[in-house]
Amino acid sequence: MTWKNALAGLPFGGAKGGIIADPGSLTREEKDELVVAFARAIKPICPSKYIGAPDVNTAEREMALIADTIRHPEAVTGKPSNYCDSTGKRCGLPHELGSTGLGVMYATLLALQHRGESLKGKRIAVEGFGNVGQFAAKYLTEAGAILIAVSDSKGMITDKKGVDVNALLKIKQEKGSVTSMPHVAILPHGDIISQDVDIIIPAAMRSLITVENYQSIKARIIVSGSNLSMSPDVEDLLFRKGILVVPDFVANAGGVISSYIEYIGGKEEDMRKLIKEKITENTKEVIRRSTEKNISPRDAGLEIAKERIERASH
Repeated sequence: MTWKNALAGLPFGGAKGGIIADPGSLTREEKDELVVAFARAIKPICPSKYIGAPDVNTAEREMALIADTIRHPEAVTGKPSNYCDSTGKRCGLPHELGSTGLGVMYATLLALQHRGESLKGKRIAVEGFGNVGQFAAKYLTEAGAILIAVSDSKGMITDKKGVDVNALLKIKQEKGSVTSMPHVAILPHGDIISQDVDIIIPAAMRSLITVENYQSIKARIIVSGSNLSMSPDVEDLLFRKGILVVPDFVANAGGVISSYIEYIGGKEEDMRKLIKEKITENTKEVIRRSTEKNISPRDAGLEIAKERIERASH
């Protein structure tokens, strides 16, 4: 988070917090009890030192619950849009507006631009169909890409003619899994990385791509919508193989940019504008330095982030 915030030019440090639990085994009431207990535990440092935001298995509902428990609207971001302060002017910007997926789309466009290509007709595979994966698929296909494969925890579906994203969103909402989509091939979840596509968007699992499976990748571009979808060593291996990887702390910064806009009292249009500006600028700079110095985009991004932290500390 430190590198992500520094690269995005946001006046935040970096921290992560979470709850160790299996959400699939909990009732809504039990999950709420855990969220409230977590909120009480972090209350002494919120929002003076720590500001929460939604991530895996949390969303606007949980953020509202935390803010209510702490009794401070600025304790968390990613709150519902109708969750406002006493003035009624500073309201929530839920991550369900698709901020992270929007940033992934802009990072993908810049990666293609670097190679002198456009998104139109490019075949994509999206690993994970939660908040990030859904919006990444939606924005990318609206901009001209073809969704060839998509996965969730139950498995992977593929259609060489292209998967209808709007129909898939409805299936996911109604039946809980992309594997309920009719008229598509169903394969194991892990097969997503070996599909014959131009671009892979990891948007769920950590360590999706490993030393053991990276050789099976046919895509030429990987844009990391999820955190830690591969280790730095694997990113180096892919770099040597000629595969362009836009690192997680570059590509998926849309969420924290949205959090910043909410924190300063901005609106949805401000969020969308800043995401486009920051993700475009940073992806371009990271790829440029990677090319000039012949180092991986991750190493280039870390260099830039550290330089910005150094400047800010003087």
